[in-house]
Amino acid sequence: MSAAAERTTGGRSGHFRSRSRTVMLGGAALLAATDLVSKWVAERNLTVGESLGLGPLDIRLFYNTGVAFSLGASLPPWTVAAATGLIIAALFWFLLASEPAMTGLSRTGAALLLGGASGNFIDRLDGRGVVDFLHSGWFPTFNLADVFVTGGAALMVLGAFRRQPEENPG
Repeated sequence: MSAAAERTTGGRSGHFRSRSRTVMLGGAALLAATDLVSKWVAERNLTVGESLGLGPLDIRLFYNTGVAFSLGASLPPWTVAAATGLIIAALFWFLLASEPAMTGLSRTGAALLLGGASGNFIDRLDGRGVVDFLHSGWFPTFNLADVFVTGGAALMVLGAFRRQPEENPG
């Protein structure tokens, strides 16, 4: 493999790159589905304002029409959805283009990030806002997608500090 190809692909073969992208995107799809199912369950079993105390977390239904921490909640829903869609499209492009150079930890983080972002985006498309249902009392109400995005970003940062293992020659 040439030195330029080695830098571009992280020394991995085309088959491995394709497989790891498929696993990353499949994982993201599975996480988005998990998030959407959890929101469906919350909506079917709770009314707005109702709270189930579970110790450190309460289950409380809330619709967030904005983005993180309800920023932009006063904007028309289509504006928030369009802006979010553009950001997610750019994120998908960047992560797929960067995937060959990622460590396994970063790839796992990318799957979490893409799954969470996709789950919240799909949920936003009905115009009611994103379903949030996990409430701590000291932090804004959130959902599984938010956990995936936050955890994914943290894993990507940690993975960036880890070296890619060298491929065995031959």
